[in-house]
Amino acid sequence: MGAAWRDSTVVVMSEFGRTFRQNDNRGTDHGHGSVFWVMGGSVRGNQVAGEQMRVEQATLFQNRDFPVLNEYRALLGGLLQRQYDLSASQINSVFPGARPRDLGLL
Repeated sequence: MGAAWRDSTVVVMSEFGRTFRQNDNRGTDHGHGSVFWVMGGSVRGNQVAGEQMRVEQATLFQNRDFPVLNEYRALLGGLLQRQYDLSASQINSVFPGARPRDLGLL
């Protein structure tokens, strides 16, 4: 991308995961497993950002799955707000009801 890379932000996201507990067939069901990779010339990288928690029985959703901690609309809204200097009402028109979350990646 050459010089355009410094002004580019690429987000790759996956919301596919597997539960931590087996089902009756000794397999695992679809579960939560969101991960976001944020790349670009102005990204403050080399870090893990966002809310995290220890995986243990007390933190599992429905005693079998990892809870959703970083809502994708909030993450994308925060990135768009920062990169394009958008107002809260502009973000709300793209992601109604979501609250942008700036993780300081840009």
